[in-house]
Amino acid sequence: MTNAAATNKIMTAGEAVEKFVFDGAVVGLGGQNVGRCAMAIVHEIIRRRTANLTVVGCNLSINMDMLAGAGLVKRCEGGTGNLEYFGTTFCFRRAIEQGIMEMEDYSHLGVLSRLMAGEMGLPFMPTKSMLGSDMLTQQAASTGKKYELVENPWNPGEKVLLLPALRPDVAIIHAQKCDPMGNVVIEGFLCHDVELVRAARHTIVSCEEIVPTEKIRMDGERTNIPYLYVDAVVEQPFGAHPTAAYRYYDYDIDHVKLYQRYAREGGKAYEDYLKTYIFGTKDFDDYLDRAGGFKMMNSLIKHMKAML
Repeated sequence: MTNAAATNKIMTAGEAVEKFVFDGAVVGLGGQNVGRCAMAIVHEIIRRRTANLTVVGCNLSINMDMLAGAGLVKRCEGGTGNLEYFGTTFCFRRAIEQGIMEMEDYSHLGVLSRLMAGEMGLPFMPTKSMLGSDMLTQQAASTGKKYELVENPWNPGEKVLLLPALRPDVAIIHAQKCDPMGNVVIEGFLCHDVELVRAARHTIVSCEEIVPTEKIRMDGERTNIPYLYVDAVVEQPFGAHPTAAYRYYDYDIDHVKLYQRYAREGGKAYEDYLKTYIFGTKDFDDYLDRAGGFKMMNSLIKHMKAML
């Protein structure tokens, strides 16, 4: 965590990625499955070909799959990679099978425990998660020690797992609202985003809309993440597309299925997807136009309103 000043932190996606995401960085990804993934920032990382990344998170979804499919991830530490109803993350799985990417498995609670240690400045966090699982048959390729199994000093014979603290170089999350200082309002599920941000050295937040600080302060209990943890604020409507942003729009079933078709096939087909929707676009607004533009956006908004 940085001691971010109470200043205007509004940046473009390009400015934020250039400043805080570097080759070899440990990148923490927020959101999960088809909800609130920071896709505008991920697109910018891919567009800039920022490589040799270590990606961490609980439920790593289409955001991580795109980075892996673009060949930018050397290592992953996380709970799972999937898109629930839409199937597995094919690029992620292929990269592991082909030995292109190292994978270090943790339970979701295991990842969260490591982030909690990071946010509190502790070297490790005790947990009973993962005990009895084959996750303990694997050691960390980078350090040779993924965990330490100890005995509870207050209850001899009871086993406790110690997991090392996790402090990403940068956390990347998407939220519904943010003010220019970086006070963040997340609506709906939080996932592991709060712990991730508090543990990270820097944080980029993309949001559906930037609102005045005065408005944030009028309803201060809704602020999930205060400004001192945030370094960059990127306003990008539909910035989670094709995943959803609760109370703003639903996930785009058609585009997720389209992506999965290309990702399953891999090779040239997947390269064509990247060329069409990322490398062939100048920014995320251009991508949204190619993904269906106003008609698509209006449909997703109507679907969300019908469910509320």
